[in-house]
Amino acid sequence: MRYANQAQAVDRAARAMDEDSLSVTTFDRPRSGERPRESPTTTINCWNQWSRLRHVIVGRADGGMAQSPEHGFPDRSPGPLPQFMVDAANEQLNNFVRILEKRGVRVDRPFPVDFSRMVVTPEWTQESMFGCMPPRDVMITVGNEILEATMSHRSRWFEYLCYRPLIERYFRDDPDMKWEAAPKPRLTAESYKRNFLAEYWKLPREERMRKVRNNDLLLTEAEPLFDAADICLFGKDLFVQLSMVTNRAGVRWLRKHFPHHRVHEVTFDEDLPFHIDATWIPLRPGLVLHNGERAADPDLAKFFRLNDWELAPAAPPAKTKTTLPRFCFCSPWLSMNMLCLDAKTVCVEASETAQMEQLEKLGFEVIPVPFWDVAPFGGGLHCATADLYRDGCLEDYFPQRYGRF
Repeated sequence: MRYANQAQAVDRAARAMDEDSLSVTTFDRPRSGERPRESPTTTINCWNQWSRLRHVIVGRADGGMAQSPEHGFPDRSPGPLPQFMVDAANEQLNNFVRILEKRGVRVDRPFPVDFSRMVVTPEWTQESMFGCMPPRDVMITVGNEILEATMSHRSRWFEYLCYRPLIERYFRDDPDMKWEAAPKPRLTAESYKRNFLAEYWKLPREERMRKVRNNDLLLTEAEPLFDAADICLFGKDLFVQLSMVTNRAGVRWLRKHFPHHRVHEVTFDEDLPFHIDATWIPLRPGLVLHNGERAADPDLAKFFRLNDWELAPAAPPAKTKTTLPRFCFCSPWLSMNMLCLDAKTVCVEASETAQMEQLEKLGFEVIPVPFWDVAPFGGGLHCATADLYRDGCLEDYFPQRYGRF
């Protein structure tokens, strides 16, 4: 019966998919054979997360689907988010774009596909996709290379398509740009631990923390898996969080792919680790904002301090788990999910007054940006962006070694 049901699902999907089944929405869509709007010559260059930002991608909320992460990645999405939520999120995203452009940042936008379509491979079906609000999850720029991540959710299998028209243009414009895509994962049942989360939440907290520290989480080691948003870029050093979406095989692949970088796997004491950018945020050389509720590996903290980095605990968020927006599957710590425009200027969610006050005391110009309506679509200001060009070159910010680092 299971195989019969799967065959019926595949047949249903095939009937639904005509030759334009993955066409983008009518919102700012390129017509058949049409390239994205022409723009100034592109240079791809990014070595850290704080140098002067020149060029960035900002996501869109169009067609975003509600998610059910508590049931595990292979499970279906419950359906499209309401249009009034899409409109509110897009209004805040568009406002963010205007702020960036007034600051001299070139902004590009992805091209949404129909995320309500079923995803079908020879080995599984997925009832729908996700969206294209958080480009940070899907791609990362390291030096002059854009790397597309594997992604670990079945619902995000085709998400890279939203960015391909842009990446193809960058590849034409910049003769020095490298374009790579990590091995496309199969995401069969062998990639996930069956009924993991249901059993995980029954464990005492210390046992859960032991699993987090050992990366004994939802993913198996059957294949390399990582989301780009689990990578934190510090010049020659890449810090990759082991999480629910990034496994050790993914880190091994990144080490082999970036042989001239030092690629470190890191963990934090967080029950449900997904991405590093609401936990460990570099603001300028010598200063990291860290999440005080998610203790870092002591060796990681000592390594940073040995190299004269200050670790500043982030201010408490204004939101709580009970006051998050409807359908939001992110944590209140999106309060520290911020975008640095340079080493002295940072964009912060406008209602997070404690966080803004802390940053001002640390010497930053703070740009308040209303953004909580965007959270149900996949994150905050950092999630909603993907850096393409920042000033600067490759530097070594950690000349002193310590332990495994």
